[in-house]
Amino acid sequence: MAAAAELTPIEYISHHLSFFATPVGSGGFWTLHLDTLAVSLAVGVLGIGFLWWVVRGASAGVPNRRQAFVELAFEFVTSQAKTVFHHGDLHRFVAPTALTVFVWVLLMNAMDFLPVDWVALGTHHLSAHGFRIVPTADVNTTFALALTVWALMIYFNVAVKGLGGWLHELACAPFGIRPWWAAPFLVVFNLLFNFIEYVSKPLSHSLRLFGNMYAGEIIFLLLWIWAAHATFTGGFFSALGGVVSLLASIALGLGWAIFHILIVVLQAFIFMMLTVVYIALAHEHH
Repeated sequence: MAAAAELTPIEYISHHLSFFATPVGSGGFWTLHLDTLAVSLAVGVLGIGFLWWVVRGASAGVPNRRQAFVELAFEFVTSQAKTVFHHGDLHRFVAPTALTVFVWVLLMNAMDFLPVDWVALGTHHLSAHGFRIVPTADVNTTFALALTVWALMIYFNVAVKGLGGWLHELACAPFGIRPWWAAPFLVVFNLLFNFIEYVSKPLSHSLRLFGNMYAGEIIFLLLWIWAAHATFTGGFFSALGGVVSLLASIALGLGWAIFHILIVVLQAFIFMMLTVVYIALAHEHH
């Protein structure tokens, strides 16, 4: 936290919100955030690898605590997916995908609980700013996840309805036209409405997760600044004021951390459920 006392609040926040980036080719749009990629891959391998390890050692007898935990997680995800998806074998693709999305997003969100200065101390030898540790506070991560779900939605639309059936649906829904050439002006409205719907889905899917996690990251940084300045600069007007400020910042930080647990889990759950909803909608005929 000493770093927070040595920098102005704006410098401190900018310092911790800088990415460990490397340009590809001419740079610009083609820039890789290496910290986001490294943390995303690491927590993904750890989370999915843990589930795989537990399932490999699962037995039909009395489950141990690890197996019971994984079974509870799988049953929870499956029961939630069942309320939305009613179009065939849930366990063939949808339930495993939902579990993967939930675990991965949950672990990426949970990185927000690590103190940023401690993480920076361990990663400053790789980057001047250290690692930005929360992948879902990077809009590139949430957009990549949302676009992957969007691509799956397009795939299932074509796989279930056929290319012709899907294109017919785009031209003839939501305003029903039988046949489509009977009212060509309505085709234009149908295509416009469907275009807006298809564009808004990945936007809302990604920005909801990004906005919540980015806001949480900012609030944690502000609380760290308050605690650091109360500790190292004497607080507001006196030593007593510094002690009061420090205790208040600790209380607020603890309270926000407890509340943030709900946000971390809830945002992972919402992202998972929207994934299942979009896949389920792709199976429906209009």
